Amino acid sequence: MNNDMTVALGRQIRTERFLRGFSQEQLAETAGLHRTFIGVVERGEKNITVSNCSKIANALDIRLSELIRMAEETLTHSRVNSENSPAG
Repeated sequence: MNNDMTVALGRQIRTERFLRGFSQEQLAETAGLHRTFIGVVERGEKNITVSNCSKIANALDIRLSELIRMAEETLTHSRVNSENSPAG
């Protein structure tokens, strides 16, 4: 079962990974996690623990709080845009 924040966090992790030029395998190795786990997280299919999220943030050289803040900001903008778009 996915929730919006899980999906937003996964998308933010993917964005940060792309910005740093990491493959999923490189990120997983740096974070000490499995590549398939990174894929599941990025797709928002798994609600990860704070511990694993911290490992990913550290591997991306970003503070955990900043990663979560950016995901929340993206989620908020997404919600505002969907509320303001005309029904069709």
